[in-house]
Amino acid sequence: MLTAQVLSRHLDTVTVLERDVLPDGPRQRRGQPQARHGHILWSSGARVVDGLLPGTIDRLLAAGARRIMFQRDLVTLTSHGWQHRFPSRQFCLMCSRPLMDWTVRDQVVSAGRVRVRQRAEAVELSGGGDRVTGVRVRDVETGAESALAADLVVDATGRGSRLRHWLAALGLPPVEEDVVDAGMAYCSRLYKAPPGATTAFPPVNISPDPRDGRPGRFGVVHPQEGGVWMVTLAGTRGARLPSDDAEFTEYARSLRDPLVADLIASAEPLTPLFVSHFGANRRLYPERLERWPEGLLVIGDALAAFNPIYGHGMSSAALGAAALDELLGGPRPWSAAAAQRAAGAAADDPWIIAAARDIEYVGCRTTATDPRLLGEAETRRHFADVLTTRSLRSPAVSALVTDAASLSVPQSALGSSEFMALMARDEPLPELTGPPLAAAELAAAGLRPRDAVGADG
Repeated sequence: MLTAQVLSRHLDTVTVLERDVLPDGPRQRRGQPQARHGHILWSSGARVVDGLLPGTIDRLLAAGARRIMFQRDLVTLTSHGWQHRFPSRQFCLMCSRPLMDWTVRDQVVSAGRVRVRQRAEAVELSGGGDRVTGVRVRDVETGAESALAADLVVDATGRGSRLRHWLAALGLPPVEEDVVDAGMAYCSRLYKAPPGATTAFPPVNISPDPRDGRPGRFGVVHPQEGGVWMVTLAGTRGARLPSDDAEFTEYARSLRDPLVADLIASAEPLTPLFVSHFGANRRLYPERLERWPEGLLVIGDALAAFNPIYGHGMSSAALGAAALDELLGGPRPWSAAAAQRAAGAAADDPWIIAAARDIEYVGCRTTATDPRLLGEAETRRHFADVLTTRSLRSPAVSALVTDAASLSVPQSALGSSEFMALMARDEPLPELTGPPLAAAELAAAGLRPRDAVGADG
């Protein structure tokens, strides 16, 4: 939808082919099973969305979304310990995926410049290896096929993209692909938040430590609109997910800290358990082909898909749309190859964030050739250990690390001489020995203070 909005600002007509039936409100739909799990929109992506569709952030907040300031409004156990709740320049929006989708789609479609053909899917590209001239469209209901001519075809079909097959049919060589697959799977359900914790209780993130050589187990509690919590338990290859209520509680209790289990112990479940297996990091490199056909662009998850636990998918797609907008409105002559390079550049930082973390888990399977993931592994791990440990306790270091994690500054900023000097002079606070929850927050969730928690004030 963001790409359609961008194209509608520069081109005469825009048609979106949608295989699913789109609901007329913020409701679940069949073609998006991952919407049953938690989502966040980082501030980098939120600012792009609000720039393309002014007022979107306000609309989301009015509908019950939460603006969460990193790290002030979060309670996070990282691989290296508890994160101090420092103020930050960055935030994320937390709400259900159906609310996010509907809020964006309603604005794009209601403007009248984008046509959506539902229950229709592209089955092949038209044209040749030098230029794509449209797509062959199949009606999902009847099976009838027809031709749709276009000056530009954008593949935004997500993880199920058939781009490599389509390009082969045009006589083009295979597109290089990197895969880093830690075997991530997710199990989620909604809970009714305690009465005092519906609007102000902080999100909770419990992460594993891949250095212990065991399958990773994650747990998150994310506030959603309507006074509910989205509780997601996840695991890498070898961590068997729960299949019933008792196992869900047991899995939450088995995390590195029992906070998630404590929070849901007396909360009322509102939905059954939903399980999904879609956590592999996968990236295509179409920009590496010697020739790229004019009239074709691949973006979003069809280009690069990341482990959703890090929350970068929607923001990366938004940044790709922003890069396309800049190219279409810029002074230089347009080319699909230049747009594809820009889309690849927008996907690079979230790719390396997710892949570099996941490759450390036991049982991770990879076909990646990216030298940043394979070369000097011990040096990379040592730097990551130092960086993570300092960001937990040093406010200025944490702020810049959060800037990079939110995709607001490039990852290269963390290797600059200025950042190294900041690491040396930023005075760290004492290490936290437990979750930094304030007394009022504990009371709102019906929890008792722990003797070991070092979170005074």
